[in-house]
Amino acid sequence: MKLHEKVALITGAGAGIGEATARLFAREGAKVVVADRNIELARRVAADIGPQAFAVEVDVAVAGQVEAMVAASVGKFGGLDILVNNAGFGTLGSVVTLEEETWDQVVDVNLKGVFLCSKYAIPEIVRRGGGAVVNLASTISVVGIKDRAAYVAAKGGVAALTRAMALDHALEGVRVNSVAPGVIASSYYDKIFESVPDPVAFKKGLEARSPLNKMGEPVDIANMILFLASNDSTFATGAMFTVDGGYTAW
Repeated sequence: MKLHEKVALITGAGAGIGEATARLFAREGAKVVVADRNIELARRVAADIGPQAFAVEVDVAVAGQVEAMVAASVGKFGGLDILVNNAGFGTLGSVVTLEEETWDQVVDVNLKGVFLCSKYAIPEIVRRGGGAVVNLASTISVVGIKDRAAYVAAKGGVAALTRAMALDHALEGVRVNSVAPGVIASSYYDKIFESVPDPVAFKKGLEARSPLNKMGEPVDIANMILFLASNDSTFATGAMFTVDGGYTAW
């Protein structure tokens, strides 16, 4: 197993990519901290996985909660080897139409959350002799998209922060990479479907972004996260790995 006896903390693990990653990591032998703002979702995933999983409630944009989450993870499993910064959300809006409060919420969760989780988790990873951090960026870090100004800005920041973190912590044995998903079927898009006038047409438009003419599945991203968290990628750091069905190849 690729992650035998490793301890992995995964944020936003109650659904979607985070849930798929938690389940995959557990199958590969890891002890998994299932962290989510929705504790009921986190508990469901942890209960399904079994005793090697532990559910924690956290708002990644709140420093005190993040610090407590990391402490609880170390207290439960004795240390930390892997951090997956997956928690995030997006919303529609340009810089003109977005409210300042909405901008702050999107940037706080998607970008500040990566900063805070890494701030408290990396010292624990270093204490274990090193490990891996995987951040969830997005293809929109590279190409942009209309009417998602806050989300595009936040995910672009995640890609840049990944490079900075990789340089800062390389000699401590901590590899830091990001994954850039394309359009992935998840609760994120389910919420958007509920807010648009024609969900069917909107979904067809999303599928058409990929040369494969389909949306990806959460496990497609989880597989890449596993690669970056495991010893299969020991010479990879400071990079962004795109999994988007060819979207950025157009």
